[in-house]
Amino acid sequence: MKKEAVELKFIDLFCGIGGFRLAFEAAAKDCEVKSKCVFSCDIDEACAKAYEANFGEVPMGDITQIASSDIPDHDVLLAGFPCQPFSIIGGLQGFLDSTRGTLFFEIARILRDKRPRAFVLENVKQLVRHDRGKTMSIIMSTLREIGYACDYRILNALDFGLPQKRERVFIVGMLGPTDFEWPSETIPMKPLTEILENDEDVPQKFWASEYIRQKRHAAHQSKFYPSIWHENKSGHISSYPYSCALRANASYNYLLVNGERRLTPRECLRLQGFPESFKIVCTDEQTRTQAGNAVPVPVAKSVIVSIIKRLVASTNKKRPSIAADEQSIMSIEVTI
Repeated sequence: MKKEAVELKFIDLFCGIGGFRLAFEAAAKDCEVKSKCVFSCDIDEACAKAYEANFGEVPMGDITQIASSDIPDHDVLLAGFPCQPFSIIGGLQGFLDSTRGTLFFEIARILRDKRPRAFVLENVKQLVRHDRGKTMSIIMSTLREIGYACDYRILNALDFGLPQKRERVFIVGMLGPTDFEWPSETIPMKPLTEILENDEDVPQKFWASEYIRQKRHAAHQSKFYPSIWHENKSGHISSYPYSCALRANASYNYLLVNGERRLTPRECLRLQGFPESFKIVCTDEQTRTQAGNAVPVPVAKSVIVSIIKRLVASTNKKRPSIAADEQSIMSIEVTI
């Protein structure tokens, strides 16, 4: 008997440049499952330009203006919802930020109206302790009231093969009881030598001024080579054989390769796990911002693999038996 084909439909909310989509498609391939993105949205025009160049479709715009009835049925909802209100850089305004902090409730609206079988959300780790844990409590109780069994965990990109210390909270949920298991296997970190360009190939515009370079080297000596030097808001400089977290709209000079030059857009994307085939069609500044806002692809993929395995197992339990001599192949499209 030939194996039945399973197709999982997903939507990509606040899609940015498509990190979650890349992760889902890669996870589905590893699980030998078909996948189809049936809806994407992002209000940022530059992100929409990059998304179209790489996936062949233009995301819809403002999710607050899109009715649930206009969103196709789907199995999995993905959303790296805006993190600035919950980040230190964004002032930790949380739900008080009327333009971005309340967008979680747009996710809740869609979950309530469309009832996908599962969801995966991502945000900054500060979300967990924001307002002494009250914000996270509201989020989790809202999701459970809708009918989802859900859990969250802070995961670090360093544990999933990326040379970037990027801690993010992932929230997962499935309809009804679930035995979801978080990824436990650590992937060896890719060395910076596989991320960084050869210095001689890096255009002059990415090199810091002589003044900045002398100031950095006078203040710090690194134990590592290559290394990425990080200067925090108080002026303290540290360096590691990996990068500190990429940030959108951060100072251009807060991360310097060997204390000498800035990261190129391609290096930023590599640090987030984007493939070499990913097309860069926006300005350097826009691409840096996009990378800083993106979900780390290998981390999201590992979480999604666990989700897909449980969805497929659940689907198989519901399938009728098929006679061994039956010649036709049943193709099942999983929808709720």
